[in-house]
Amino acid sequence: MKTLDQAQVKGKTVLVRVDFNVPMKDGVITDDRRIVQSLETIEELLDKGGKVVLLSHLGRPKGEAREEFSLKPVAEKLAELLGREVQFLKDDKVVSDQVKTWVGELKEGEVALLENTRFNPGEEKNEDDFGKNLASLGDIYVNDAFGTCHRAHASNVGLASRLPSYLGRLIEKELKAFQPILEDPQRPYLAILGGAKVSDKIGILNHLIDQVDGLVVVGAMAFTFLKAMGLETGHSLVEEDKLDLARDLMEKIADREIEFILPVDVVVAKELKEGIASKVVPIEEIDKDLAGFDIGPETVKRIALSVSKAATVVWNGPAGAFETKPFDKGTEGIAQALAESKAFTVIGGGDSAAAIQELGLEDKMDHISTGGGASLELLEGKDLPGIVAVERS
Repeated sequence: MKTLDQAQVKGKTVLVRVDFNVPMKDGVITDDRRIVQSLETIEELLDKGGKVVLLSHLGRPKGEAREEFSLKPVAEKLAELLGREVQFLKDDKVVSDQVKTWVGELKEGEVALLENTRFNPGEEKNEDDFGKNLASLGDIYVNDAFGTCHRAHASNVGLASRLPSYLGRLIEKELKAFQPILEDPQRPYLAILGGAKVSDKIGILNHLIDQVDGLVVVGAMAFTFLKAMGLETGHSLVEEDKLDLARDLMEKIADREIEFILPVDVVVAKELKEGIASKVVPIEEIDKDLAGFDIGPETVKRIALSVSKAATVVWNGPAGAFETKPFDKGTEGIAQALAESKAFTVIGGGDSAAAIQELGLEDKMDHISTGGGASLELLEGKDLPGIVAVERS
């Protein structure tokens, strides 16, 4: 693994890909955790005399400069957290002659932040010209944005192919946390998968069935499995074109004889709305005029029992629409079960990580990943382009 331990940065301009894709409302950052997680790498590079230039995307501006996606508020928050000035190099092209001049004027121990890399259409296409322009700004490249490592973009793969490259401390921690699970997990090994769509998790489901001792499927995706079993699911979210796939997956699970948990009761209501009247029903009694938005207490008990017996647990995806009460209890129940478990627990980023953090249970988990999609692809056994490019540089 090529880490900062091998990098000589004093006096050099270091381009650092970070993940500052933070939630904002009316131009105000509502959660700065992703910025906080980047501080270790940034501070180390500054302390070693590097001239640090940070790169990140924010949201989905689709290759256009849009003020609501500007990183200016991020630069201000970063300066507050670092306790030092952060130069915001505002330019809608991201890289220009003016930006090159600004970067060239940086001194050792100074830090700057480029504008949103996705303002340039060449970012997500990994276009050569944009990659070359970015690379012209620095001497060394450091990738510390685990959440984008599964994407081959100009600001990771494009840069790593052109500069001496290293992995930052955050990515180093991510890879070390997943290593024992990928190589030799302690058993029993339990995976809990939630979220909206089976189609989003076909690859990981197929892979994990051959790896785990137990599999739990919750969230809206569970209703596709329930309907595939011939049950009434009402207005619940179901991928009608994935019913045969769900049946095939259940046959594969049965052949392997691993523990398989689907909801046995669910919380139903007429619509997804804060404070709406709801009720818990067995899965055999879902009314055709209602929809399921969470797992019920009996399902939580079954999952908690399985968690209590496990030695390794990976969780990716909420159990229901946890952002909307009263449909947060299932996700909260799983989180509490993991917090009380003696197992090695890894939370696979995304909404499940957000739920853990909202509940204040971060300290009870062994690892909370910063990348939902990246962690899924890692668990699936895939190579992550952003990491492979660094290792090959």
